[in-house]
Amino acid sequence: MRVRRRLVCAAAYAVLTLGGVVVLFPFFWMLITSFKPFDEIFALSFWPSRPTLDNYLQVLTATRFPRWYLNSLVVATATTASVLFFDSLVGYTLAKLRFPGRDLVFVLILSTLMIPTEMLVIPWFVTSSERGWVDTYWGIAFPGLMSAFGVFLMRQFFETLPDDLLDAGRIDGVSEFGLFRRIALPLVRPAMSALAILTFLGNWNAFLWPLIIIQSDAMRTLPVGMALFSGEAGSAWNLIMAASGLAIVPVIVVFGIFQRQIIEGVVLTGVKG
Repeated sequence: MRVRRRLVCAAAYAVLTLGGVVVLFPFFWMLITSFKPFDEIFALSFWPSRPTLDNYLQVLTATRFPRWYLNSLVVATATTASVLFFDSLVGYTLAKLRFPGRDLVFVLILSTLMIPTEMLVIPWFVTSSERGWVDTYWGIAFPGLMSAFGVFLMRQFFETLPDDLLDAGRIDGVSEFGLFRRIALPLVRPAMSALAILTFLGNWNAFLWPLIIIQSDAMRTLPVGMALFSGEAGSAWNLIMAASGLAIVPVIVVFGIFQRQIIEGVVLTGVKG
């Protein structure tokens, strides 16, 4: 019995290791390629024969990559903070407060998930043009300041909180916003961590809307700016790989910050069954 259990455990580790290699290999290949000179990009060798930092120096000094990096950081951070606050507030309201039309409001919010982003681009651009938001941080960020998915996710987590806990706070004289901020919000931290990672990643990689709303080189975000490295005359793969290597750093940092809360949330969910 013990031998069979060990064999099952070894097989599980082998499968997980293989899956990890499949997932990580493209990132490893990207990083290795970023240290190759341009004439070795298409060579049939995994390791660079002449490792160089010239690709990174060229990206950082010969292009506006630092400005594009800052733009993406500002937009992704602002939208993530906005989504965490407003989506959790709306989710709490729809889950814990009773008022007429509550379910209808929730259904209307959910129904927006069925509208493709491509159909919203024209209304967004018309609105931005009329209000002078074109080529501004606000113009890039405003479509993502709230998300229906975030409202749905937070509402489902708030639904799991016992009402007695909030009623006890009300008896003690805590305001409704105080109940939300001091009691409910700390208990749904795993959901907020997952929402933060998904929102930051989505806005960090956003391409279509920034491509439309941005008109100057200084306001480009990373995906839009990096697209300049590829054109009809060919692609500068050495620069693309170096820029991609730098672009994944904030995503890894955000995941490192919130991964503990996500794992705790998965464990708690498993314990509750």
